[in-house]
Amino acid sequence: MAETLRWSHPIVVADLPPEGIEVELVPDAETRAALARHVGVLAVPELLARFKITPDGLGGAEVRGNLAATVQQTCVVTLEPFDNPVAEPITVRFAPAVSPLARSVEVREEDQPDPLVGGGFDLAAVTTESLALAIDPYPRKPGAVFEPPAEGARGAGESAFAALGKLKRPPGGRA
Repeated sequence: MAETLRWSHPIVVADLPPEGIEVELVPDAETRAALARHVGVLAVPELLARFKITPDGLGGAEVRGNLAATVQQTCVVTLEPFDNPVAEPITVRFAPAVSPLARSVEVREEDQPDPLVGGGFDLAAVTTESLALAIDPYPRKPGAVFEPPAEGARGAGESAFAALGKLKRPPGGRA
């Protein structure tokens, strides 16, 4: 991750109404450019995140929502840039560091809620993390097909190491 983002949308759990709130995040062009650098893609032309945040009655909160974005990536086959859609459901639980839920021995490690920091959490950070995890690490442009090199491209039976050895030797000489 290349840079620290300045994008933030703090949520204070104590300020949430019992019925919860709905929040929509749509970063501006400058923030999307910073997000692209942060998550390692060429660009983020579009990003929309919608959330329903509900207090859990134990001092924590549950965040449910969806992320819809377009990221511009380089195709691993053609090496051409292309727009790749990203759609990701998001569910995250937050709890105070010492809550009955966090102390439970029955809760598996992967089910542990994220800790609240200063009584709240950053919804933009949740969005950024979800985007980073949803991006295809080996993007392939629709319709791109890998064509292996022709059989005669290297000497018959010659290994890649033998070809490299030839590059290392001076012409007509020994290595």
